[in-house]
This record gives sequence, structure tokens and C-alpha cells, in this order.
Amino acid sequence: MAPRDENIVDKIFAGSLDDLPPLSSKVVRIFTSSTFTDMLMERNTLMEWVYPKIKDYCKERHGLEFQVVDMRWGVRDEMTNEHMTTALCMNELSGCQKYSMGPNFIYFGGQKYGYRPIPSEIPTNELTKLTAVLETMGNDVTLLKKWYRKDTNKVPPESILLPITTHLPHFLNKRMPKLQARDSGIWWGTLSKLQLMLRKASQALYANEEFTLEEMHNYRMAVTEREVINGCLNVDNVKDHVIIYTRILQNINIQNLKRASAFIDIQDRHIDKEAQTLLTDYRDNRARQKMIDNKGIYQRYEIEWIGREGLAPETHNEYLNSFINHFYKNVLKLVDRAMKKEDNSEQGKIVTELLQHLHGCKNNCDVFFGRTEDLAKMKDYVTGPSTKPFVMFGAGGSGKSSLLSMTAYKAINEWLVPAKPLLLIRFCGTTPNSTSLGPLLKSICQQLSYTFLLPFQDIPDDTNPVTAFLKELLCLATKERPLLIFFDSIDELTGAQDSNRLSWLPIKLPPYCKFIVSITVEERKPETFENLNSLKELIEDESHFLEVTALGKDLAWTIMKLWMKTAGRDLTNYQWRVVANAFDFCTLPIFCKLVFQEVCRWKSYFEPEKTVLRNTVMDSVFQLFERVENKHGWMLVSHALSYITASKNGVSEPEIEDFISLDDKVLDDIYQYHLPPTRRIPPLLWTRVRSDLPGYLADSEADGVCVINWYHKQFKMAAKERYFTTDEDYLYFHSYMADYFLGTYGGGINKPFRYTEIQKHMFRLKSKDSTADRQVPAQPLAFYNKQGKLTRYNLRKFSELPFQLVRCYRYKDLYDHVLFNYRWLFTKMSALPLNEILGDFEDAVQNIRDPVAVKEINLVADSIRLGGAILKHYPEMLASQLLGRLLPERSSSRNIQSLLRQCDEEGSKHNALVPTFHCMHTPGGPLKYAMEGHQFAIFAMKLTSDNRYIVSVSNKFITFDVVTSDLARQVYPGVEGLMIDLELSADNKFAAAFTNNNQTILLNTLIGEFVVIENPFVKDGTVQETIQNVILADGRLVIVGQHSWSYFTMSGKQISMEKSHSKNPIIWLKMKSYTNYTLTTRTDGESGSKLELRKCIDGTYGNPLNFHSALAINKSQTTAFICDNNKTFDVSMYQLKGLNWRKEKLLGVNSDPIIMLDLSITENWCIATTMKSFKLWNIKSLVCKTLLLPQSVRNVSKKFGQSSSLILSAGDKYGVSGIRKELYIWKMETEELAKVIKAHFQRIIDIRSLVGGKDNSVITSSIDRSIKVWDLNFIFEDDHHIDKHELTIDSLSVSTQAQIAVTVTRSCVGVWDYMTGKLKYTLANSSLGAIITHAIVSETGEYIVAAESGDLLFWDLKTKQVIFSEKLPNIIQLTFNKRETKLIIVSFAGPLGSQTGYVVSKSFPSGETEFELDFPFRKFQPVLYTSNEEYLVCYGFEKMKNHLFIHCNKTGELYASMLVKYPGFKDIFKIVSLPDKPGIIALIDSEKGNFLDVGSRKFLRSIPNWDGSYTKDGRYGLYAPPSGGMDILDLRTGSVVRTLIPKIAEGIFDVIATFSKTNEYVLYYHSGRKTIRMFRRKDGVMIANYRVQADLKGMETTEDGRSVILGMGDGSMTTLTIADPAKEETYKYLAELPSRSSHGPSVDTRTSEPGQMNHEYLQNGNPYPSPYDYSIYTDYLKALHTVIPRNHI
Repeated sequence: MAPRDENIVDKIFAGSLDDLPPLSSKVVRIFTSSTFTDMLMERNTLMEWVYPKIKDYCKERHGLEFQVVDMRWGVRDEMTNEHMTTALCMNELSGCQKYSMGPNFIYFGGQKYGYRPIPSEIPTNELTKLTAVLETMGNDVTLLKKWYRKDTNKVPPESILLPITTHLPHFLNKRMPKLQARDSGIWWGTLSKLQLMLRKASQALYANEEFTLEEMHNYRMAVTEREVINGCLNVDNVKDHVIIYTRILQNINIQNLKRASAFIDIQDRHIDKEAQTLLTDYRDNRARQKMIDNKGIYQRYEIEWIGREGLAPETHNEYLNSFINHFYKNVLKLVDRAMKKEDNSEQGKIVTELLQHLHGCKNNCDVFFGRTEDLAKMKDYVTGPSTKPFVMFGAGGSGKSSLLSMTAYKAINEWLVPAKPLLLIRFCGTTPNSTSLGPLLKSICQQLSYTFLLPFQDIPDDTNPVTAFLKELLCLATKERPLLIFFDSIDELTGAQDSNRLSWLPIKLPPYCKFIVSITVEERKPETFENLNSLKELIEDESHFLEVTALGKDLAWTIMKLWMKTAGRDLTNYQWRVVANAFDFCTLPIFCKLVFQEVCRWKSYFEPEKTVLRNTVMDSVFQLFERVENKHGWMLVSHALSYITASKNGVSEPEIEDFISLDDKVLDDIYQYHLPPTRRIPPLLWTRVRSDLPGYLADSEADGVCVINWYHKQFKMAAKERYFTTDEDYLYFHSYMADYFLGTYGGGINKPFRYTEIQKHMFRLKSKDSTADRQVPAQPLAFYNKQGKLTRYNLRKFSELPFQLVRCYRYKDLYDHVLFNYRWLFTKMSALPLNEILGDFEDAVQNIRDPVAVKEINLVADSIRLGGAILKHYPEMLASQLLGRLLPERSSSRNIQSLLRQCDEEGSKHNALVPTFHCMHTPGGPLKYAMEGHQFAIFAMKLTSDNRYIVSVSNKFITFDVVTSDLARQVYPGVEGLMIDLELSADNKFAAAFTNNNQTILLNTLIGEFVVIENPFVKDGTVQETIQNVILADGRLVIVGQHSWSYFTMSGKQISMEKSHSKNPIIWLKMKSYTNYTLTTRTDGESGSKLELRKCIDGTYGNPLNFHSALAINKSQTTAFICDNNKTFDVSMYQLKGLNWRKEKLLGVNSDPIIMLDLSITENWCIATTMKSFKLWNIKSLVCKTLLLPQSVRNVSKKFGQSSSLILSAGDKYGVSGIRKELYIWKMETEELAKVIKAHFQRIIDIRSLVGGKDNSVITSSIDRSIKVWDLNFIFEDDHHIDKHELTIDSLSVSTQAQIAVTVTRSCVGVWDYMTGKLKYTLANSSLGAIITHAIVSETGEYIVAAESGDLLFWDLKTKQVIFSEKLPNIIQLTFNKRETKLIIVSFAGPLGSQTGYVVSKSFPSGETEFELDFPFRKFQPVLYTSNEEYLVCYGFEKMKNHLFIHCNKTGELYASMLVKYPGFKDIFKIVSLPDKPGIIALIDSEKGNFLDVGSRKFLRSIPNWDGSYTKDGRYGLYAPPSGGMDILDLRTGSVVRTLIPKIAEGIFDVIATFSKTNEYVLYYHSGRKTIRMFRRKDGVMIANYRVQADLKGMETTEDGRSVILGMGDGSMTTLTIADPAKEETYKYLAELPSRSSHGPSVDTRTSEPGQMNHEYLQNGNPYPSPYDYSIYTDYLKALHTVIPRNHI
């Protein structure tokens, strides 16, 4: 959340450090002020009933944490001992005012003025006045001198009230009650005397005009009044932040003195009138008037004293209900009001992020001193001409962050004035968006885009594109607006690739841009130097590196003196010597800060043993921890700090209180001698702990809430070393946190506990065991309002729960609740980017050592990755993706079986079209990804130099991420034709491609801008040359023709044209630079029998090298491999010497004609492509390998230098080639063909190597418009087969009775079992060259009628034989009558536009001809029966007009010829007969449906906007135009019954809209989106949105309404089960599907917990425990310890 004021927002985006607004918090933190006893009933009621509801409201409605600071609850004797009460109250009140969103102070005013403490610190000169005036009045001041001690370390000196135990050592000794009671009594008596003395003295000084009224009142003021002054009276905006309640209790019974004293101040058995006067003044006068004047919330209650108790819930229920209702409504009112003022937009979130870093920078500058030499060097860099980044490095805590911050501050405020620099500063790892590289760079791009008025939507999401995008944005820097980028601790970043972690850093900066980064190096950790060494290799300039060293003793001493002076502190000489001695050992800034914080506590009168310093950072942190532990108790401190340390992203303050409230070890320690009304930690206890760790815990934002975390990693390391020493420690803290986020004891679930022996004895308890509601929140995956509408996601749970479960070894809970839990996966996928979900799987794989579990985890993760391109846009497809891919693994994995069961049961609620069987690629085999997005064949693709991205071309450029398979960017240049070649620049910044129309497109890959360049070889409108290839070299684009080439700038401007030295046509040109290139020309026709190779440098050509057939040349263009003997195909190697080629050696003798020569990626092998094989020669050893193709497979030449390529795997173990549609894999060692994989369903165009580093893959592209990545490490893994046709499916028909689907491809008819997805068999009457155009199956599934190669065929499916055949060419329609006793066959003849349709009616299945007829037509529409089958209607064209030819269905005789004529006639695209209206047909045009009665030959009426679809009863129709939208129509009235899809423009695409056969559902396929949307017809609710894998060619539903059958463009057939969640039988039906009912591990479907098995789960050979099975949590942890895997380390 962030401010909305535009001027402030502009300054924040500019990086201004002046007048920073406070950070908007994510917490509602209310300070409640009242005296202790009189408002006890109200406070307890609020705590029990109201605060939990407000907490839920804040979290669910606004995502805010809710905290109440009630200083009257949990104030322990230790606070009284140290006189901290007042100071803590004021500190907490200040914190509430600083951080709370909305209300921050609520006062409950009764009739008790309350506790009036004496000051814990008094300026010494003031105390001198007080004692002097007392002495002049004859008072003994010994008591004052005894309890106040002068501290000269405070400047000016203060007198400190000593801790009570200084003189009364048993004041806190609960183990000796009598001694404690004695000392306690002495103290309270002493306090009364001190109060009287100080009040008397202050009044005397006031009377003598030596004190002001305020100074005098300071010695008689109650704590509550002080709270009201600071919380209300001194506050400007009380209207939005303060609520005042006053409750007057009438007729208090003073006789009941003990009870009355709880509600009113009593002095000497009478009402204390002074106290009442003071109370009335601030409560009824000042506070009331303040609220009234500012229209604040002020409420006064007057109630009667009733009975002996006077005030109780039983007697004052009406008042109590009124009070809590008023409180609840008005607190919510103030919260809502505050949230309306906040900017919750995406921009607001960015502002919040920026503010955190700017505040961090400002805070660092505030404590910065010294380092003048370092700052001078930084000034030289910032103001100098350098175009390289600058690196600060040093040990942790050396002051890098402070130096970097001060550099930023001085740069924008001093060094670059009068320019107005834009400051972009990030402290990596301190906020969620600065922890990972991708979000960090994106936030920098957002900051730049805002300032330069660029749209945010152009900023890529993924790391590599956003890196490139940032580098482009840096060019926007100007002299007047320079850019300053500061990244602190870049070694803390995650998300950079291990192989090239720093490649994102721009090494060459544009003018007026400076980039400063810092990294940590530790001498004892050599691995920390890797980043530094990498940076030095990249930057290559030692002057751009600055080692930030320790301060040195002199500077440390100077800084310490300055800090102490600023803090108003000093030390004694002895204490200064202690500091000096410590600086002998260490002068790191972090050490100095620790020393400073420690010595600020020292009083001048402290004994030497209390003024000890450690000599190292770690020991100093331990000293700090030890001091806080001694003060607040080891148990509380160690556990609180452990929870912070154990968190992933920090914890919120309410979460810490919740963790400790669940932690019975801490509560037992706190409540040793108490029985609390609520078993929770008093909020004040954590507040006290944090107040003693000033500056060491930092506030930041994570997962939408304000969290605290260690400000420096040294503290986290120290906490880990101190508190996490054994497996039990890890188990304890991570398990408690896991159970919190699981909600094990949240939302009112009682947690068991056991009273201590002391409690049982002290309070005479009968049983030690009990349970209590710890008032911690429930942890749903998402929050919903009362109307069931989603309000927000539980991002904290998504972030922390997987992290905690992994680290406490609770793997079964991890599987059941996270990794194999459908609800978790779907909800998190809906809330967060896909990589967040995959991160959970990756973390588990890195930490779990069970190979079986790891395999299961990887299978699910890889399934999500494979479906990533779809799931990013359609998370509701999750269940379908998992089912479609993982069903084959169901029988071998209980976790996967459980997940798939949940997909059926839960996933169908999100998408009711569920895969019936395995229909998508299953991970674990050789195929890693299939990447789609092109609409045409992919004729060229190239890998970027870092092997991270594939740039591909068809009619557009698409860049795919190799790592994630995501479509990273696409650019549509809008040119005619297809791009057929592609080149990338060396820096991947530009891509160039040319089309088959001789246009060249030059694309800036970083920002997506392009230039279209027309053919430069055109003269006077005549094409002189066609483009041969394009080159990107030396910062230029080169377009190569047959006889010349043209140079262009990178903006597309032509520079020059250069002619070839040769008259022969160029077939190949390669350039190192525009003055250094290699040229190949052809001298004798296309045969390639005479080819010539020449080298040119600086315009001088070398001697020609003649060769034939093929050429391969290395990257440096210094070595060539050719066939130089005209009589053979021997391959020779030539080396470039100067400008001329000299033969080095003969690689090998070869007689097979060579189509192409190539080099392996490593350039160790020369590879020859021949018609029947690949031949490989090792260039060094001359070893030859021959990889033979199968007998029927051949390599073919496409043009010179283009044929099938061979790719070698890592270590040259395998050879891989893509030929036709298959991948062929040979073992290099044995030269045998090891495997053939059907890779694509159309021809492979290109294959590329992705071998290097961790990669061992090949990439293929195909005419089928897909790119696939194949992992050669898994090339021989079993792949679960999916039946497919080799060709695309053209149409399909279904027989529900026989449970078969019949598909038509060009070459065969396929018969499928649509419940299992198995292609049972294919049918083709001709074994060679069959051409199938039509096929339909009978309803019984006994027969198929097909049109094949000009023949009409009847197939008997029992025998798979043709039972009837007749020559009948050009068939365009096959149609059964209703009873399937007759068959209509329509064929055609004649030229287009004046054709004749021939209709034959045959009896079925005998094939006897009943009649024949013909009709003329211009545009064919199917012949149809009327619904009563009395007539056969043909739509034709006669005498230049459209006619309906109506024939008798029995005889074929022409009944009538009807002229088609009606109002608003337009060309029709469909003709249908109405099922409920015999003799009525409808002609459908683009605007309406037109009803005609063919019996009476009359036009009846038109219905606007009907597309011809109808239900079986003819009552309803559909309108789904190609432009978008869909309505259900009432065909009786023509009115719209229901709009299913609003008329939103989606482009013009093919649309299929139909009713299911049972009329229950409407299905809508959109070819642009590739989605099938399904709606219930009755209520119009969309229950499915299914994204298909390939183009949909046919869609049918079964007669039983259970299934949707899809025929796909990739040759596959898919069945989707209609799993309507509104139907009770749905889940039973799914469970009984063949794919689900196969044998597998037993899963108990009755359990409420997903994934629970009906037999015992073992981990590490022991039964896996559940916390619910143990009455005491520590017993559960003991059981959990037994299942820690032995190999977890």
C-alpha cells in the first residue's frame, strides 16, 4: 500500500531521499489505554469475543494483520523491577501511531485516575533542586539519595531510579514467597514515600516559580493520562485514528471499600479528590473537547452500580453488548476509511517497494561517518567518463551497504548537481522483489518506465527478456537526467543461472549511466570469491573495484566518539579503555555498531564486570543475545528469535505472538506461577524483547504483510549457531511453524497441554492434562466474504508452509498438503506465477533423498512445466493437464494416484471437461517440452549464444524460453509470405530474416521493434537478384543476392552496395566483419559440380579453391572441408594461410555422393550427409563412423548445404537426426541404430544442438508448427505411447452403442475405443495410395460407410471386410436416414460455380440403389431430409436464381422447385430441418435464420441472429458469430433466452457451437483461443474451459451425454468426460472409468485429508505420526524424530 499523491509518487520513482513519507504498513495496531481494574470486564470481553472477529475481518477483507497492545495485561514484576512500565507504554504507543493502518489509540475512561509512578530518570540538576527544597523544608532526603544514582554517562547527567532488586534482592524471588512478600511490601511502602516527597518538592518549586505547571504535573501524573496526552491530545488527526470511551458508574458503594477501590481512587478510606480532579480535567474536558472539535468518535456511557459486585456481565449485559457492538463497527469503520486512502494498485505496490529501499538508504546515511578516501574514489567514478560497472566488495559487516548508500546520497545531492539524476537503489534480499533476480530487474524497469512515461505492460516477466529490456532502457539516460543504479549484496540474489550467474549485469554502459554493485567475500570461505573473480573477468579493469575494509582503530574510535556525542552519551575513562581494547581485535562497522549499542547501556556507576565487550562480531552478537536472554528469560528469547530465524521471508509480529502462544515450553516458563484467563503470550512480552534488540530486527514486506527479519545475515548466522544445534531444534521450530500454517490448532481448535508440577501444586489441580484455544487464526488457502466471493489468497501460507515442512522432515504432510494436493496447487497457481509453484517442487527435490519420492515429485513438476504455456493463462486446466499426463503413472505411485483422484473430485469443479484417458505427453521420457504458438510451419530457428532462448520464424518471430518452455516474446511484422531463413547477432540483440517474397525483417529482440526492408536488388521495378542469405556482423545487416550484397545500419538504413568479384552467382557468403569474409560461388549450374571458395580481407581476394558438392567451414572461417576430387567424394581438410587455402590432409576415402557437409558443435567431427547414411570423420584421429539409415529412409537435398543434419550428444555418445517425422538415434561406439522416435506428426524441418554445460538435448522444428526439446539423457526411457494417426484428422463420427469413434484421415479410416483412447485398427481398401474423403459409422457400430479413392465402400466392422463397393467419384456427402435403413450419397461434377450435384439413395446395408437425381448448384449445401423424412431437399441454382429442389424421399421424384425469395435475402451458409416441425426447413445466413415450409412452398418467418444450431426438440437455438459472443435463442419467439458469452470482440476466428446430444450442455470452440467452453443450458453457468493441445478438427458428443469426442489436427483422438459437479453420480462415474479402475496402490477415498492411505505410512521404516494422535506436542515431536531420514544431511 502506498500514498496516492502524484507529486510524492513522482519523487519516490525518481529516487529522492528528501522528505520520504513513512512506509505504509500492513498492520492494524491499536494501543488500548485504561486503568487496570475498572475496565477489566470490557477488556476481557473484547479480548475473548471482539478482537478475534476484527482480526479475521482485517485479514480477509484487506490482508492486514491485527494487533492489540494492552499494557495492562501481561505486565510482569520484572518490568516493575526495572521501572520500564511508562517508557514501554510510550514506546508502544509511538509504534502504534507509526505503523497502524487506521485506528491506533483507543481510550477506555472510567472513574479511576490510576497508578502514578515516579520518574525512572530525572535530570541530575532537577533532582538537586528537588532535594534542596525538601531539605529546606526539613525533610530527610536519604531515601531519594538511596534509590536515585547519578549517571554521568548521560550528557547532561541524569539520576537513575535503581532497580528494586538493588536493595531488595527477593522482590522477584517467587521460589521463596515469604521473602518475596516481605521485599514487595517494603518496596510499595518505599514507593509511596518517594511519591509524596517528589510531589511535595515539585509543588514547592512550582510555588516558588522554579517549575512550570507541566514540570510540576510530571511528578503527579498517572500513566493513563500520559497515554491520553500522547495518544489523543497531542495528535492532529484524531478523527481517523482515535476512539474515546467514557463510562460513568453511578452510585458506587463506597462501603464495599475493597470492591469500590477497583473503580475509583481511594485515599485513607475516602475518595481521592485530587485524583478525581486530575481525571476530570483530562477525561471530561480536554479529551472530550478534542474529539468533539475534530468530529472524532466519542462515546459516553452512564450505568448504575448493581449488587455487591457493582459491575458484572450478568447484571450489565445490555450495556456490554452496546459497547462491544459500537467498538466493533467503529474500529472497522476507521480501518475501511484508511484503506480507501491507500493505493492498492500495481503501481502502489511498486511505490511500497521503492520506499523500503529509499528508507534503508536514508537510515544508512544517518549513521555514516568517515571513509573520505573511499568516497573520493566513488565520486571520481560517478562523475567520470567510465562506461563500466563499479564493484564494492568486502567481508560481511564491513560497511558496504553504508558506503553504497552514502555514495547514492552524495551523487544525487552534491556530485551531479545541477543535473537531476534518477536514483535506482536496491538492497538485495531485504524485500520479496529484491530477493530474486527476475523480480528485481523488473522493478528497476518499472521505475524507469514510470519516469520515462513508458507502459508497464511492455516489460517482460522472465529473467532473460527483462535483462535485455533493462539494458535497452539504460540508453534513455541523458546529461540532464543521468541514471544511477545501486545494487547492494548481489551475491544474495537467487534466480541467476549457475553457469552464468552474472550475465545479467550490463558490462558496457551507455553514456550518463552508472551502475554500482556490492558483493560479500569472506577469507575463510573461498567459494565467496567466485562472484568477485567472475566480475573481474567481465569488467577487466582493477580501477573499478573497491575493497571495503574494516574501519581501522583510529577511524573506528572517531566514529564511536561521534555516535556517542550524537546519542548524548559518554563513558568513564575505564570504559573507554574497554572500547579501545575491543577495537584492537576488530573494527568492522557491524562490530562497531554492536559495541555502540552495548556501551550506550552502560551507566557510569556500573561495576567493571558489567562493562565487558567481546572481540568478534559473532561473540558480540552472542553477548547481545545472552543479555536479552538473561533479562527476559532464555526460553522466551531463544524461541522467539528461533522462529524469526526459521522463517523463509520473515514473520509478522502477530505471527510471533501466535507461534509462542502455541509453544507450551514458553508458556510453561511464563506462567510458572499463574493461571492465565487465556492461554496466550501477553503481547507485551515480545514487545519487551524486541525493544532490547534495537535496529537488529528490520521491518519489511513479504507476501502482502509487514514482517520482521534480521537486518544483517550475521545475526541470522549467529542465531542458527546458537539455537539450532541438533535435529531436535530443527524439528521443534520448523514443525511448530508448519502446524501454524497448516492450521492444525487454528480457528478455535483447542491445543492440548500439560500443567507444570508447580501449577498443579499451587492451584490444586486434579489433572495435569488440559486443552485451550490459543486464539490463532485458521489458515485457509484463500479467504472469502459472506457472499462466498474470493477476497484474497493466503500468500503467507503459500510461501512458508512448503519451506517449513521440508525442513522438519514432515514429508508425508508435504505430499498430502502441498506437492500432491490439488487444492493447494490450483489455488497457488491462481494466486502466483508458475515458477512459485515449481519452486516448491525444486526445494523438495534438493532436500529429499528418497529416490522414489523424488521421481514422483519430478513427474508432477515436469507435468506442470510441460503444461506451463497453457496453465499460465488457464489455471483451471490444472486437473486436465495432470490427468492427461500422469494417468499411466497412477498404478505405480500412491501419491500420484491420490493427486489424480483429487483432480477428478476437485478439479471437475473448476473444469468439468476431464480427460477420459492418458492423452498428453507424460514426463520422464525423452521429450522435455513441446512449444507452440506459430500458425504456420517453422522454417528457421536459432539458439541464443547462452543457449537460453530459441528464436523461431514463420510469418512471425517467436522467442521461447528453453528452460521453462514459456513463450517469452512474439512479434508479428505483418509481411506477406513466410520467413525462410534467420540469423542472430553475436550479442543476441538483433535478429534478421528474409521471406519467400524477398523482404528482409530486422528485429530488435530486446524491445520488439522491427524494420521491414524491401528487396535492395530491384532496378526500375524489375527484380535483378533474389536474396540468398542475410548476415549480422560488425554492427551491420548484410543482405546477400546472387551477384552482390548490400550493407544496412541496424536502423534499416542502406549504407552501400558491393558487387561480387565473380560473374558467377553467389550461393554462400559468411562474414567475420564487413572487410573480412568468405565467399562461395557456383560456376556450372545447380548440380554443384563446380564450386569456388575465396577469402577476402580488406578488399583483397585470395586464390580460388575449387570443389564440388558440399562445403563445411569452422566458426573462425580458417578451416574448410570440401570434396576436391571431381571423380570421388573424398573429403579433404584445408587451412587458411593468409588469403589462400592450403590442403592439410585427406580425412577419408568415400564413394557415396555427399549431399551436405557440416561440423559438430565441438568442431571435432566432420559430418557428411549421404542419401543412405551419415559419415563422420574425427578431425584429429581420422576415425570414421558410418551411421546407416533404415532401408526405406533416405536423406534428400533441399538446396546447396541443406539436408538432414546430425547432432552429437554430450561426449559424442549418440548421433541424432530428424528425418521425415522421426528422430533417429545411433550409438556412436557401435554405429548401430538404437532407437527411432516418432517426434512430430508432420515433417521435421530443422534440428539444433543444445549440448553444453548441464544441457544434453536436441531441438526440432516441424511443419506441424511446433518446436520440441528432447533430453538425450533420457532418450532410452520408456515413453507412454499415445495412439495417433500419421496425418491430421479431417472428420469423425461416433457410435455410442459400440463405444467407438471413427476418424477420417487422408490415408485411412481409424476405429477407436473412445473410452480408452486406443486406435483399435485402421481401414483402407487400397494398400497403397488410398485417399479417404468421408466416413460415417452406423449408430450400432456395425458398419462404416466410406468414400475412398473414387469408390463408395461399406465396411463390416466384425469382419473388417468391405461388403459393398461401387465406383462413385467426387463424393461430397454421406448421410443416413433416422433408422439407418437408407443412405444418401452426394457427388458432383462440372466446373466451379456451375456444378451439378448427383444424389443416390441406397438401401442400407444391402447397397441397392433406390433412386438417383441431380440438381445444379453454385455453392454446395448438404442435401437433407425433412424431419418427417417425407421430402429430400436440395439447395441449388437455376436460371441465375437460388432454388430449393424438393423431391419425394420414397421415389426421388421432383415434388417442386421453390424459388428462394424472402425479405432481406443473403447468401446462406447452412441449411437445416427442424425436428419438431415436419416439412419445415431453415436457411441460415450471416444475419438470421429463415423458416420455409417446403410442403406449402411458403416463407414463414425469420429469426435474427441464429446460426442453425438447435436442441433435439427444436425449441432452442444458438447464435455464435465468428466475431465473438454466444446466445441461447427461443426458436418459437426469436428472443434471447440467455447470453452465455458477452459480445466481446475476440477477432474473426472459426467457431464451433453445438448442444450436447442430451441438450443439457452447450459447447463452444474458439479456434483463436483453442478452448472449448461448456455451459449448462438450464442456468447458463460455464462449467468448463478446456484448452486443447492442437487444432480441433471435429467435435462430437455421445448419445448418453457423458463424453465429448475430439478429432485433433495432430492425428490424435481425445475423449473428455463431462464431469458436471452438480450431478451426484459424476465422481462415481469417473472412478469407474477404465483409466481409473486399473490396479494400483490402495487409497482410502473416505478420508477428509487428501492423500491419506488406508494403510500405515512409513518413513525411515517407522510409522509416520500425526499431531492429532498425541495429547502433548513434545510427545509428537519425539515420534517425529524417529522418522527423520538417516541420509538427510
